Amino acid sequence: MTTAGTPGHGPLSGVRVVELAGIGPGPFAAMLLADLGADVVRVDRPGGPGLGIDPAHDVTNRNKRSVLVDLKAPDGAARVLALAERADILIEGYRPGVAERLGVGPDACHAQNPRLVYGRMTGWGQDGPLADRAGHDVTYIALTGTLGMIGRPGEPPAVPANLLGDYAGGSLYLVVGVLAALHHARATGTGQVVDAAIVDGTAHLSAMIHGMLSAGGWQDRRGANLLDGGCPYYGTYATADGGYMAVGALETRFYAEFLHLLGLDHLAGAHDDWSRWGELREQAAARFKSRTRDEWTALFEGSDACVAPVLSLREAPHHPHLAARGTFTDHGGITQPAPAPRFSATPTRVRTGPARPGADTGTVARDWGIPDPADDDLVPDGD
Repeated sequence: MTTAGTPGHGPLSGVRVVELAGIGPGPFAAMLLADLGADVVRVDRPGGPGLGIDPAHDVTNRNKRSVLVDLKAPDGAARVLALAERADILIEGYRPGVAERLGVGPDACHAQNPRLVYGRMTGWGQDGPLADRAGHDVTYIALTGTLGMIGRPGEPPAVPANLLGDYAGGSLYLVVGVLAALHHARATGTGQVVDAAIVDGTAHLSAMIHGMLSAGGWQDRRGANLLDGGCPYYGTYATADGGYMAVGALETRFYAEFLHLLGLDHLAGAHDDWSRWGELREQAAARFKSRTRDEWTALFEGSDACVAPVLSLREAPHHPHLAARGTFTDHGGITQPAPAPRFSATPTRVRTGPARPGADTGTVARDWGIPDPADDDLVPDGD
């Protein structure tokens, strides 16, 4: 783990990334690349999109630099193309066709830089009947079958914030895609377009479930399966003080320890007998309701019962294990997740706070070898 004062350049040090500013999965993907050491330049536009919070708190823009470009201005496209000419990766999250209309689509960028990896982040993808339609995380994951898996039977599906679609099915697949394409570009000298659609990535995440469904090991309904809350030894239980405990005692020996600590050894046979799951759930729920979350946490401490307290966002950074690992960090007065994963030879860290729109135009021009627009127009070489 990177310690205070230790340089944290990361394994992507030397990689240049242009991010055409948006909200949601695109900025998160660019943050991940920046966390890994890439030099990410975010191209903000005057009055452009934001999270509706003070930009100083938008940690998805940490470790980046920002330049301000009005893509609808006469010189807007040329300024972006000048950056693309010197970049390894470009990320955009517009609806299909918008980047092309603005003059910064793949063809225009590859004319300047054939090695460029052009990453496109959308919900529906670049083609298909819904490609031009608006949407958000919840609508994308709804069509993939994954939203329908989450929640209690007989109730509306539970919305998993925007973690499943935007960030797991979207951002992470975009990052995998552009890094794979970068490897190809460095081997062949040829860039390409990466079409990262949230519907594709989220569907891909359910690969194991589809295998189980095909084999008859998964029912196509909520709350009836081993991993969707239907199983009484894989789910959550309320405690006496209104808290919750999470249980994941799947394997036989973990299940036996779970039962023993609850004082329910007589239900050992319910592990493989789904007809007794209701009985087990009822008795386990009654037990958990008899003590507070902290009391149960202390009881299961040090065991292999696979039981943990359900913590809030503000509580999580103070958990002893996460604190010991430095899973969260404080930078500029903001508690936030530390960069992940970890590298033994090229450690990462939060180097800078959230980039302020347009604050780095001069330093980017200097470092990327482009004229500073404060002095001259930012245009590609030869124009």
